[in-house]
Amino acid sequence: MNIVSPRGSTETGKSESVDVEGNIRELVRRDSAAIRQAAGDSEAAANNLSTLMRRVCGTSTREIDNLISELKILREKLQADGSRVQRDIEEYAALNQSVIQLTKIISDGMTHVRELPEGSGAAGSTPYAPPIAAAQETNQRHG
Repeated sequence: MNIVSPRGSTETGKSESVDVEGNIRELVRRDSAAIRQAAGDSEAAANNLSTLMRRVCGTSTREIDNLISELKILREKLQADGSRVQRDIEEYAALNQSVIQLTKIISDGMTHVRELPEGSGAAGSTPYAPPIAAAQETNQRHG
């Protein structure tokens, strides 16, 4: 156990510690440069990501706007078609009412038609007189 060290070994120890300190400093410089470069790369990556997100959001927003405008056009078309169908139904109902009234008039007219005697009239004539002729005959008899 030698407490006193020789002079030459102290100088060697100092040069070794200086070398170790130099190596540590070099490692710190390289690591800090790498960290700074990584931070710069991260910043560039963040900017690229931000740009990409803006492009994707812009495209998506335009697509959504296009879909909204197409849906508005379809809505207007459906409203126009709905109005047209409603008008057609109203016209059909009015026509149906007219047919019902005409059918009733014809039915009432048929009840007033009288049957002609078999021996009278030309051969091949119908046994029924038209409603107007029957009405005229009735008026002549009563008039």
